[in-house]
Amino acid sequence: MASNQPSVFIDGEAGTTGLGIRHRLEMVPGIVLRSLPEAQRKDPSARQDMMSRCDLVVLCLPDDAAREAVGLAGALGTGAPKLLDASTAHRVDPEWTYGFPELAPDQPGKIAMSRKVANPGCYPTGAIGLLRPLVQGGLIPSDYPITISAVSGYSGGGRSMIEAHDRDGGPAFELYSLGLEHKHVPEIELFAGLSRRPIFIPSVGHFRQGMLVSVPLYLDDLPGRPTGGDLREALRAFYEGSAHVAVALGSEQGKLEPEVLNGTDRLDLYVWANERHRHAVLVARLDNLGKGASGAAVQNLRLMLDLGPGV
Repeated sequence: MASNQPSVFIDGEAGTTGLGIRHRLEMVPGIVLRSLPEAQRKDPSARQDMMSRCDLVVLCLPDDAAREAVGLAGALGTGAPKLLDASTAHRVDPEWTYGFPELAPDQPGKIAMSRKVANPGCYPTGAIGLLRPLVQGGLIPSDYPITISAVSGYSGGGRSMIEAHDRDGGPAFELYSLGLEHKHVPEIELFAGLSRRPIFIPSVGHFRQGMLVSVPLYLDDLPGRPTGGDLREALRAFYEGSAHVAVALGSEQGKLEPEVLNGTDRLDLYVWANERHRHAVLVARLDNLGKGASGAAVQNLRLMLDLGPGV
C-alpha cells in the first residue's frame, strides 16, 4: 500500500476469468499484481492478509465464496480494499455499483468513485446493451414481452463443461436452463429497464468462446411503429463516441457467426429488419471472455484505480 503504484490481488486467479484478467493486467503499466502461493489460495487468513496489503481485490469466485470474501474484506474496516466482483452475487445489490460503463453517461464516474463494483454477466452485457437504449428512449415499452435467445462458447460454462468439451468433444449444440430460472435474468430485467420478466433461452455450442445474443421484435407492436432504421439510429446515438460498443452494419447474406470478436473487448450491436413483414431482430456479438468477463473487469479496474481508459 505504500507504493505509488496501486496493487491488485485476484482472489480466484486460477479460474477462466481470473486467468484472463491476470493476462490483461500483466500488459497494464502502473500496477503491482500480487498473488498467493497455490497452497494458501483457499486459506481465509492468508487471503485476508493479502487483501489488507492491496488497493483493489478482484473476486473471481463462485457466488457463496464471493460473499465470504466480501466479509473477509469488510472485517478490515478502514483498511479494506476496493472490491470488483466477477460473480453473480452482488449484481442487483443496491449497495454495489453495476460495472457496465456504457449504461449511462455518468456510469463511468460512479464506477470510479465506488468501493464495490459488480462486473456484469456475459449474456446480460449483450441483452442490456441492446435493450436499455431502446427502453429508455421509449421505442420499446418496459412491459413488452421480451424473448432473448443466446448462444455462447463453452468456456462460459465453468471447469466441468470446459473439460468435457476439450476432452470428449462435447455436444455440437445444446439448450440449457430450460426451467427458465437462469441467474442472469434479474440483472437483465433491472438494468435493461424492464418491468416484465423476459424469457431467456441460453445455449452453448461446441466452440471455445464467442457469443451472440438476439431479441426478436414485432415492429407494429412498438410505440410509433418504428422502422429498423429508427431502432438502429437510437442505438447509434446512445453509444456515439464509445470506445468499446459500436452499432455495426450486417452483411448482405444476413448471417452472423459468434467468434469474430474473440480476443477483443468489443461489443457490436446489429439491427436486422424486414419492413414488408414488420419484423426485426436485435443482435449483440461479443467475446464472452472479453467484454463479457475479463475485458469488462479490466475496463472497470482502470476506472476504479484512475488508470485512464486504455485501448
